[in-house]
Amino acid sequence: MPATADDDTHALLTLLVAGGAVEPRRRLLERQASPAQALAAGPASWRECGLTAAQVHSLRTPDATRLAEAAAWLRQPGHHLIDCRHPDYPALLRRGPNPPLALFVAGDPALLWHPSVAIVGTRSPTPAGAANAASFARAMAQSGLGVTSGLAAGIDTAAHEAALAAGGVTVAVLGTGPDVAYPRSNARLLARIAAEGAVVSEHLPGTGALRSHFPTRNRIIAGLSLATLVIEAAWQSGALITARLAAEAGRDVFALPGSIRNPVARGCHRLIREGAGLVEEPDEVIAALAPQAQALAQDLRTRLDAPIHRGDGIVGHRAGDSAADGPDYQQLWLALGHDPTTMDELVTRTGLTAAAVSSMLLLMELDGRVQAQHGRYFRNR
Repeated sequence: MPATADDDTHALLTLLVAGGAVEPRRRLLERQASPAQALAAGPASWRECGLTAAQVHSLRTPDATRLAEAAAWLRQPGHHLIDCRHPDYPALLRRGPNPPLALFVAGDPALLWHPSVAIVGTRSPTPAGAANAASFARAMAQSGLGVTSGLAAGIDTAAHEAALAAGGVTVAVLGTGPDVAYPRSNARLLARIAAEGAVVSEHLPGTGALRSHFPTRNRIIAGLSLATLVIEAAWQSGALITARLAAEAGRDVFALPGSIRNPVARGCHRLIREGAGLVEEPDEVIAALAPQAQALAQDLRTRLDAPIHRGDGIVGHRAGDSAADGPDYQQLWLALGHDPTTMDELVTRTGLTAAAVSSMLLLMELDGRVQAQHGRYFRNR
């Protein structure tokens, strides 16, 4: 009997609960046709892929409580799990260093394909630094670029809040489980981003804050983004780790200069000496990223020529359809008006799946045909 979507989800969660090094588990997934077959391959195949004795033991006798908690989280509306082989896994992240085995996403997973800039910096910014983070994030959102950050206090919070206030796209990447705000004071912001944007984590739901998780979280922030912009950062900081990872992945790095008397400007000055782009205005970043944004739009077009996957099966999408002439796009275009319309209304009007509508709206937005404000969509012309 062929494996079902539920079988694959259970198997993938079991692989995630096993913990340990990611590469052996990725190798196991790549050698099999599905997560269920990877789990069914058995101990000999697991060891051949490099899994440790502890990982093999965990796959044979997984932690039932953690599995049940993760499965319960996934059953909630708007919650998703995307493994590294799935067509919906974000293309930019797949090309980055050590991509996660899977992503837990609260919100719209299609937003992980949206061209974005990582805005990062110190948790203790100066008033000017926080204002700069908000100003740049607002400009990115108004230009159509998304804002990716880590939901930390300080620069991250200012960037997320400004992008939301501008009606733009924002993605929060967590070093905790997707349901755990860190700091706790950002719990309301976490909920809002899950409702209007996307919250991403490679960690199981319920995972608390561990120091070791935050540097690894930074590779996801860098990997999802076309570029990383550092607003204020000390000489040694997590923001500089994100910038280094972005540079290693071949992405642009930008930094704002500051006063030589400001200790949280020293990290930015260090980046500029090492070759980061010195920027003073948001338009400098926006202009520099236009070619990469177009390339990512083409990746999305290629993705939409393939079947659109859902948790309960696969919805066919005819190869060769485009945003200009595909019948599904025409149906969606007719369902859109000049007044802002919610995703749920568009799904009802078109009869298409939420996954299909979300992906098509993103491509139409990149083409300049659609605008989005506060989770509602309308024609741009």
